[in-house]
Amino acid sequence: MRLDGPFGCSQFSSDLLVQQAGDYEGEDFAFTRGQRTLQRFKFDQLRAFGAPPAIRPSQTNATGISTSDGTTVLLPAVNQYENCLRCHGTSVGKQRLLIYGYAPTRLVSGPDPLNVIPEFSATATSSHPVTHASLSPLPQPSLLVNMLNQNGTASRLMGVQIFCTDCHNSDDNREFGGTGPNGPHGSVNSHILEHNYQFSQSAAPGGVVTNLFPNPDLSLTGPYGMCAKCHSLSNIVANASFTGHSNHVSQDGFSCSTCHAAHGMGSISPNLSGERLVNFDANVVGQNNGAPVSYNRTSNTCVLACHQTNHNPDGTVSNIRKPVLKPRGK
Repeated sequence: MRLDGPFGCSQFSSDLLVQQAGDYEGEDFAFTRGQRTLQRFKFDQLRAFGAPPAIRPSQTNATGISTSDGTTVLLPAVNQYENCLRCHGTSVGKQRLLIYGYAPTRLVSGPDPLNVIPEFSATATSSHPVTHASLSPLPQPSLLVNMLNQNGTASRLMGVQIFCTDCHNSDDNREFGGTGPNGPHGSVNSHILEHNYQFSQSAAPGGVVTNLFPNPDLSLTGPYGMCAKCHSLSNIVANASFTGHSNHVSQDGFSCSTCHAAHGMGSISPNLSGERLVNFDANVVGQNNGAPVSYNRTSNTCVLACHQTNHNPDGTVSNIRKPVLKPRGK
């Protein structure tokens, strides 16, 4: 006896394999010698998901929104991100609730900060390559050859473009070695991220950062595990791309999010070019004695106040002077 499943899976006689209806993201039931056992096969690794950004089989015939204008309906969507843009593009009624975790307020932002289309656009100064292939002419010394599975082993080749679900994914998804569902169904991490990503926070711009992580764990299980999936954090804190990384991340314990946007730089500013995703969190970073917050990639300097420290145009830093309170009547 032979049974051919919807994806060409077949077995014979007493060793019969039947795949659950649906796609490869279902479970597989193996019947051997009359006894049924449940076995999960890593079809997500073996089958051709298609190179990013192609729509996933589980999203076949899903509706999408075009990045060209943010309103044209695509039926069906061809790329995964088009399906995501139904809610995360120009749609109205979007909101950012604290229950889903802290969210930075970027210094430079468009009129709709929850519309990710301009942030990922090919015209953005810099962006993660989701809606287009990587365009950056700058070296990326920290970029890994392969993304990492949840156990730290090599997974898919990095390539020149990524999926939304390479970051926003169930924390135990099967695609990267877990046992749970693939896709942004739910996660123990904020913003439905596959791995932990901690954000520096401050009660006021330029004030004391309340959650520091000096000498952080640089692995997938550390506070910046989401970044470690694709980037060697050891390379980053070795100052391969910026001379201040070791100081800021290892010694002082600031999060990547203090300086870097996760999606991209979708707007322009005369003081902030946005190269290398640099777009400061305005909740954490403030002005240095009234001077506009700025960053110069060529000189690797910034002008701002952060954690009660002024960063000056010449690259030096100085403590913010606190006013001296005098007793009344004196």
